[in-house]
Amino acid sequence: MSVRTTRTALVAATAVALSVALAAPALAAAPARTDHEATRKAIEAAVDAGVPGVTATAKDGRGAWSATAGVGNLKTGKPRSADDRYRVGSITKTFVATVLLQLEAEGRLSLDDKVEKWLPGLVRGNGHDGSRITVRQLLNHTSGIFNYTADEDFGRTYFLKDGFFEHRYDTQKPEELVAVAMTHKPDFEPGTSWNYSNTNYVLAGMVIEKATGRPYGDAIRERIIKPLHLTATSVPGTRVTVPGPSSRAYSKLAETATGPTYDVTKLNPSLASSAGEMISNSTDLNRFYSALLRGQLLPREQLAEMTTTVPVDETTGYGLGLMKAKLTCGVTVWGHGGGIHGSQSEGVTTEDGRHSLALNFNGDWSGDAVAVIEAEFCGNVPGTRHRADPGVPFAPSRIG
Repeated sequence: MSVRTTRTALVAATAVALSVALAAPALAAAPARTDHEATRKAIEAAVDAGVPGVTATAKDGRGAWSATAGVGNLKTGKPRSADDRYRVGSITKTFVATVLLQLEAEGRLSLDDKVEKWLPGLVRGNGHDGSRITVRQLLNHTSGIFNYTADEDFGRTYFLKDGFFEHRYDTQKPEELVAVAMTHKPDFEPGTSWNYSNTNYVLAGMVIEKATGRPYGDAIRERIIKPLHLTATSVPGTRVTVPGPSSRAYSKLAETATGPTYDVTKLNPSLASSAGEMISNSTDLNRFYSALLRGQLLPREQLAEMTTTVPVDETTGYGLGLMKAKLTCGVTVWGHGGGIHGSQSEGVTTEDGRHSLALNFNGDWSGDAVAVIEAEFCGNVPGTRHRADPGVPFAPSRIG
């Protein structure tokens, strides 16, 4: 397969991580459980499948529970920690959408504003037209704007071995990322379909900056991180390291899931910008998603807008930076997945915010995060799920 064909297929799996293999008919609801043994087996299965290490934390009415499997450092054999900080990739999108909805609640912008109003002249070229695209369409991926990480040259430069090691410390400005997307035609007319595009959230971050007059990361820190006391969560900007405690991150930096394994922990996350640059840990992600669904961050009207979804498949919908997925046992979870070099993460919670799970794989080519989610919320032991589609491996070094 070509770089483009493989990348397109794999990024789709990462971007819609919650939806992979959830199209099977719903089974009877699982009985209440008194332990997390199925979840433990699921993270161990991920390590058996090739993931270097996994960290996961769940929180429910009985309190918090954490488990790890595998290693956080392939050279030293050091295990992963329940307190590990890691790059969360597109989980960043939920934070960005939350800030924009807060700004709407304050009357500082409208989701129906055209992108052109806030970013004049930026979304233009090859059929793109910011005067026909709303902020809402950015947030729910119905804008039709091309995904800049699907660009062939960008992929070779930042996601495959030779390019990555030459350019891993490059700084990318948001305008430059959008410009890459503008060299392509739109995927569809605004509002007529759905397609996951990181460009949407680069633009969303820029709208926050225009509306507040400050970097979008400042808004996330002041409006979400500080009020919720998310002590492990940060917006790194151009900082290339992950604060401790943390593990190493590993990738194949290739189109396949075979071959050498490379340490990709250090990189300049500006290539992900407001589409996926943030760092957090499992405890913070559980607190964030629980608070969000419980209405602690948004007024009722804005939370209703956020949870109004467009269909992705039979069991999955995408709201405003928030995904909804119906699991095989009938339980519905809300959250987002995130992938970036050497890191695959999930953060999900029930609609009432009472049962949450966050996890991270420190490798990007193997493992089944959906199996861990199914294990936690349905009690399914790995290998017992009836999957409608075996899916594809997690995208190597993708932002999704």
